[in-house]
Amino acid sequence: MSTIKRVAVAAVAVMAVAAAPSATAAPAYKCASSTKDIDDSGYDGPWPDNWKVTVRACAARSGGTVYAYAEVKWDGPVFREVDDPTIFDGAKLRSQIKQSREGTDPVVVERDFPVLEERLEDSTSNANYDGHYRTPTISLRAGPGVLADSVLFLDWHGDGRGYQRHDYTASPTV
Repeated sequence: MSTIKRVAVAAVAVMAVAAAPSATAAPAYKCASSTKDIDDSGYDGPWPDNWKVTVRACAARSGGTVYAYAEVKWDGPVFREVDDPTIFDGAKLRSQIKQSREGTDPVVVERDFPVLEERLEDSTSNANYDGHYRTPTISLRAGPGVLADSVLFLDWHGDGRGYQRHDYTASPTV
């Protein structure tokens, strides 16, 4: 191979390496989950009405930025109606990033996801209310010892009690 060809091949190889996108690994999330059996306080009839709700809070760190999201899965009862929009007056999942401290962990950022109400009231064609929802990711530049947490707020239609708070297990610190 001539010297000019070797220089040209080397130059093309250097340009290809320089133009290739750098591969950055996705941050490794640390998650924790817990499950609660929640009674529909707006229904007092003869049929089963409890909802088994699992929430998983996840946090990851990439450099100085912390990322968090939550997943909620529910196993609701088989109801009287398909896609009943009157089960709740409101439902939302609050995703939080907290600074881990001795005592109560202070919230440094939080975001509510009220789209959960629509998802919870959506059933299968057999009126079975099972489903899942994953929040978008929230993020914050933060120092060490930060975790993700989630709170489920349910306002059952007709019970007159407003939003009831359901706390779940927080993620490990990142």
